[in-house]
Amino acid sequence: MAAAGQVENRIVSKKKAHLLGFIQHGVNSHATGMWRHPRDKVGWDFSRPAYWQHMARTMERGLFDAMFIADELAPYNTHGGTSDPIVKYAVQCPTHEPSTIVPIITTATKHLGVGVTLSTAFEHPYSMVRRLSSLDHLSDGRVAWNIVSSYSKSEWDAYGVEMTHRTRRYELLEEYMEVCYKLWNSWDADAIVADKASGIYADPAKVREINHVGEFFRCKARSFVAPSPQGQPVLWQAGSSDRGRDFAAKHAEAIFAVHPTVTRMRHYTDDLNNRLDKFERPPGSVKLIFGAQTVVADTRSEAQEKYERIKACIPAEGALAWMSGHFGLDFSTYDLDEYVQNIEVPGIQGLFESILYARDGAPVTIREAAMIYAQGMGMPVLVGTATDIADQMEVFLDEGGADGFMLAATYTPGCFEEFADMVVPELQRRQRFRTSYAGTTLRENLLQG
Repeated sequence: MAAAGQVENRIVSKKKAHLLGFIQHGVNSHATGMWRHPRDKVGWDFSRPAYWQHMARTMERGLFDAMFIADELAPYNTHGGTSDPIVKYAVQCPTHEPSTIVPIITTATKHLGVGVTLSTAFEHPYSMVRRLSSLDHLSDGRVAWNIVSSYSKSEWDAYGVEMTHRTRRYELLEEYMEVCYKLWNSWDADAIVADKASGIYADPAKVREINHVGEFFRCKARSFVAPSPQGQPVLWQAGSSDRGRDFAAKHAEAIFAVHPTVTRMRHYTDDLNNRLDKFERPPGSVKLIFGAQTVVADTRSEAQEKYERIKACIPAEGALAWMSGHFGLDFSTYDLDEYVQNIEVPGIQGLFESILYARDGAPVTIREAAMIYAQGMGMPVLVGTATDIADQMEVFLDEGGADGFMLAATYTPGCFEEFADMVVPELQRRQRFRTSYAGTTLRENLLQG
C-alpha cells in the first residue's frame, strides 16, 4: 500500500506546463514564408479584429496563459544594406503595432492574458507606464510587458537615433525600470476616496509626485493612471547575454528562452537559478518558458508530410535576410558554406546559440543555419502525433527545467486549433496541464502550479 501511495504522490506532484501562443501583429510571424501556405489564414485577414478574436478564443479554449505578441519596429535592413528582401518575402513584414490589439483580444476572452513587446529605446518611462496601466485596466488585469531595448540597426535608423552599445543600453534599462517602479508605486491602495458629498475623489497625500533626476531620465510627476488590477503588468524578459540574464533574473516574473536541445535548456535553467540567488530571489520563483514549434497529426507520417510542406514555403533569400537582421551581420557577404561556429555576432547572442547547438554541437553552415532559423528561430520542432509531442514536452519539463512552452506559429489559426484540440487533451490526460484557470489575472494564472 505504501508503494502505491508513493506512486500516487508522484503522479499528483507532476509539474504542469504553461502554454503561450507566440505570434506577431502581422501577416507572418516566426515561420518564414507561412503566408504562402495553403492553410494559412484561409478566410481571415490579420489586420481585422475577427481574426484576433478567433485566435484568442482558440487559445483560451486550450487554456493557454496568454497570447504573446512579439514585435520589431522597422523592417530589417542589414542584409545587403537594404530591407528589400524583407519586404519582398514578407519576413515579419508588414507588422502592425502590438498594443493596439490588446483590448480586441481581451474583450473576446475572460481569462487569456496578452504579453505585449514594447521597446524602451524610443519611449519615455512615463508614457510607457501610462499605456501599460491603461491596458491592464481595460483587460481586467491580464497584461504582461515583454521588456526589450531594441537590438536591430533598422529600428535605430527608423527613429533617426544613433545606436547605443549593448552594455550602455542595459545601464539605461536599469534606470528605465527604476522610474517605472516609482510611478507604479506612487498611488497608495486607499488613495481613491470618491466622496460625492465632499467632492473629494482622491487624497493627494496618497498620490505621491515622483521627482526622478538620473543619468538618462528626468520625471517630475504623479502617475496619471490609478492602480490597475495587477498593480503593474507581469514583467517578461528574454535575456540571453550575460548582462541580459542578470537583468532577467533581477526583474522578470517569467523568462522566454530558445534552446534547441534539452541539455541546453538544463544549462540555462541552472544558470538562471544561480543568478536568482544573487538577487535574493528563490530558485524556481521565475517561470522559465522555452520556445517550441509543433506539427501534430493523427499519424507520424502525416505529421512529417505537414512539416515538409512548411519547410517548402521558406524562401532562401528571405531566410538569410531574417538571420542577418537578428544577428546584425550581413550574411550576403559570406560564403554560405562557412560554418556559423566560426562567426561572432553583435546581435541577439542567445538566439545565435540556438543555431550553434542546433545539431548538438555538430558544424552548421550559414546556408543550413538560415533555413533552420527561418523555421522558428532555432526552436526545437516537435513533429508527430499528440502522444509524441507530449512525450517530448515531458522530457523538457522534467529534464530541461521548463515551466512551460512558447508555441511558435506556423500556419494560423490552424496550428493553434490543432494543438488545443489534439495535444492539450493528451497533456491533461497525463496530468501535465491545467483543466481550469486558477484566477482572473494573468499573474494568478502564471503562478498556478
